Amino acid sequence: MKHSHVIVAGAALLAFSTPAFVHHSGAMFDGAREQTIAGTVTEFNWTNPHSSFKVEVTDAAGKSAIWAIEMNGPQNLMHDGWKRSSIKPGDKITAVVHPLRDGKPGGSYVSVTLADGTVLKGVGPGQSSYDAPAAK
Repeated sequence: MKHSHVIVAGAALLAFSTPAFVHHSGAMFDGAREQTIAGTVTEFNWTNPHSSFKVEVTDAAGKSAIWAIEMNGPQNLMHDGWKRSSIKPGDKITAVVHPLRDGKPGGSYVSVTLADGTVLKGVGPGQSSYDAPAAK
């Protein structure tokens, strides 16, 4: 009888620990720094648990790199004024991100300025949208 209680308790513990295991932290991003990049959107993924986009950025030396930017999920983005059609491949944008700590081209979304001057703000993954400024 005792053995079955241990198995049930172990199974319950495992079931409740799964969500914590599968969700990663934002530790890979440098939340103390913001970096502005400008370029052309090459991809936009409106997906759960995190939406994302890629931007081709050309530096002053003429070298281009694809930046991978991670965002919150669609529900949080809609709260911040985003739509599935807010950006699409080919759009010219300026993005503010918390860059990756390892220096690779990527980051966590802070804001995007569209070609027409519209600014979409919010927060990236692992951050609270309650503190984000309202979208204009």
